[in-house]
Amino acid sequence: MNKTLARKLRFTDYFALAFGTMVGVGWLVVMDDWLGRGGPLGAILGFAIGGLLLLPIGYVYGQWVERLPDAAGEAAYAAQVFPKAVSYFTGWMMLLAYFIVCPWEAVAVGKLAAYLFPSLNSFELYRIAGHPVFLPRLLLGLGLTIFIAILNYRGVRASATLQNWAAASVLVLFLVILGASMVHGSPANFHPAFSAAPLVSIFLTLQIVPYFMTGFESVPKAAEESHPEFKARGFSHAIVFAVLLGTGFYVLVTAAVAFVAPWQGLLGKPFATAVAFEQGTGIPWMVRIVMASAMVALFECFNGNFVAASRLLFAFGRRGTIYAGFGKVHERFLTPSTAVSGIASATIAGLLLGDAILVPITEVGSMAAASGWFMACLSFWLVEKKVGKRIITAFGIVVTLLLLLMKLVPVFPGHFSGAEWVALAMWIVLGFSLRRG
Repeated sequence: MNKTLARKLRFTDYFALAFGTMVGVGWLVVMDDWLGRGGPLGAILGFAIGGLLLLPIGYVYGQWVERLPDAAGEAAYAAQVFPKAVSYFTGWMMLLAYFIVCPWEAVAVGKLAAYLFPSLNSFELYRIAGHPVFLPRLLLGLGLTIFIAILNYRGVRASATLQNWAAASVLVLFLVILGASMVHGSPANFHPAFSAAPLVSIFLTLQIVPYFMTGFESVPKAAEESHPEFKARGFSHAIVFAVLLGTGFYVLVTAAVAFVAPWQGLLGKPFATAVAFEQGTGIPWMVRIVMASAMVALFECFNGNFVAASRLLFAFGRRGTIYAGFGKVHERFLTPSTAVSGIASATIAGLLLGDAILVPITEVGSMAAASGWFMACLSFWLVEKKVGKRIITAFGIVVTLLLLLMKLVPVFPGHFSGAEWVALAMWIVLGFSLRRG
């Protein structure tokens, strides 16, 4: 069986993968939550500090991928120092962090489209936890999933090209949004700067940073597909550049929204970013610019997480820790075709469940990413001999451990609810049931 994937990716491809996997539609869909947590300045500082705290973790991933370019990522790193079971469940948790974004984005595309075309909210099929599932929106999500799956099935070059164009388009449209905010906004809209005491406001925002910044570590999952002329140092550069630009994006988009319209009037509003620009500019087409940017960001986020999830599943199959068929490489396209089909099928199943069921699993996904970061840092600290690199890595260990504790320890606001503990238990049980060897 051919085990070699096509080697076609370069620096821009890896940057677009990392940036696109990070920047989805959260800045449109849950902006009211960000502002409610921190107020304008609290949210801005929370994302800025959170992004800087992730740099040591990005450094560790850059070091790992240079030494061990393996699609298994965290599982491969943990395997260097820990037993097979620890390695397996480290990767299994990261698989959740990537995979759960796929059905979420498939659901979100219908939500975004329905904002512009309300007629899509028709032909209700059924309800889950009180949330309706509409046929047109379901078909949109299904169509997007099939499109992403076919793209990735037929070749990594096509997937990377989509990712590059999407990332570039998001950045261009983002500049238009910033310009409109500067022209039509006012500093008075920032008042009050914090939603509560400054430290509390910043802390509440810091809690959600891991979820929205997850994605820079997707680079190692596609490391085996680098062009033969690609220099290993480029992995680190792509990761760090993506973290910095992703942090800047979240900081500036929050500032733009709070600058263009009074932020307290946006709380509780769906698609608060679009509402802010509609109110603040009075220009109808600005809403379409915002929504178009979000739609493109949705495509790149879906595709980036799909790539990472399918490569992790492929690596599991190749290692024989789950069904070995997932480790198959397509003879013609040189893609992990069975893994791609598996992620697509699971995404469609999640899409049918609707967003109400996915909410607790999404929260678990945030914790899962932090657990993967922690194991990557801890593994590197145990194998690295140079004092300077160990100090940087130790800082990453402390940061990731705190991120984990904020979700798991009840004394912290925003900790796991009962539903989220159940979702975590179900994922772990599924991992046990699928594990081989």
